[in-house]
Amino acid sequence: MVSERRAEDRKPDTRRSESRQIDTRQIEGRQIESRQLDVRPLDDRKLAVLRAIVQDYVGTEEPVGSKALVERHSLGVSPATVRNDMAALEEDGYIQQPHTSAGRIPTDKGYRLFVDRLAEVKPMTAPERRAIRHFLDGAVDLDDVVARTVRLLAQLTRQVAVVQYPSLSRSTVRHIELVALAPTKVMLVLITNTGRVEQRMVDCPGTVGETVLADLRARVNARAGGQRLPDVPELLESLPGAFDATDRPTVTTVLATLFEALAEQNEERIMLAGTANLTRFGHDFPLTIQPVLEALEEQVVLLRLLGETGDASMMVRIGRENAYEGLNSTSVVSVGYGSGDESVAKLGVIGPTRMDYPGTMGAVRAVARYVGQILAES
Repeated sequence: MVSERRAEDRKPDTRRSESRQIDTRQIEGRQIESRQLDVRPLDDRKLAVLRAIVQDYVGTEEPVGSKALVERHSLGVSPATVRNDMAALEEDGYIQQPHTSAGRIPTDKGYRLFVDRLAEVKPMTAPERRAIRHFLDGAVDLDDVVARTVRLLAQLTRQVAVVQYPSLSRSTVRHIELVALAPTKVMLVLITNTGRVEQRMVDCPGTVGETVLADLRARVNARAGGQRLPDVPELLESLPGAFDATDRPTVTTVLATLFEALAEQNEERIMLAGTANLTRFGHDFPLTIQPVLEALEEQVVLLRLLGETGDASMMVRIGRENAYEGLNSTSVVSVGYGSGDESVAKLGVIGPTRMDYPGTMGAVRAVARYVGQILAES
């Protein structure tokens, strides 16, 4: 009989192990990527307790007790009831007790539920929006836009900011300029719809007449204008046949230089700012901040953290949801930006899991929106 009881005790609690996929939710018009959680339904009171714990812990950096929750929040119940709710939340893995006789702190699972169901994106104030617009409007070219954006985002969130350059694979040709610098030398300038400018010098096999250069400029723009950059080579490969045999070597050389520029610039680029902000959160990292700093040096890691370029939705990855082990103690908030309805790149912030998620999400969203507007107007 005893052995039967012990066998029964070893059976898994199906209520707790049962998992379901939390639906992707709309928060202030942005989709937030959710992860699969092992959950059982929580009533509104326990959800309110969890929200209060997250808010207090993020604000105070101290474990939260039941008495403090009752004093700071209008929960409408006694400290004893709050203690019972906290015990249930701890049993389900949403909060934990870091030290004996200490209060509770959220777990990654608790932060996940907070972001998915409890957090409301904090909108930027009118003065903040004006300041963002004014700061970004002063940019003179794409490099300056990216540099200003990453600095601004780091200042607004006090986290590490990451901005991806607009992907050439998703950009289109705005204009291709050809300028004669010498009888056999031409400067080729490629301008994309995102404001990216690439220049190349072309040494031609013979003298380039202005009439031929003007004709080539017109034909190139007629075929390539408004087209995606990866499609340009195929659209222009037959163009030399439209010119006299004496001009074809020059046309072929110019096009070869253009194609090389497109191939060389397909590599994704990112810019980083605010790494020093991590020093404010040294105690938020279990052992050392070194793995985080090492991960931030890897461009491939950062690009994967930001997510797929074409996905414009807001994404929040918390703790161990980040595949790179060195970043398991951090959270990443990112969103796409672009010159139209389609995302051409991503930007976001990286910080400790004890993050002001509503404020961070609001800042990331607002900056992405303004960058997109600037690109569309440039």
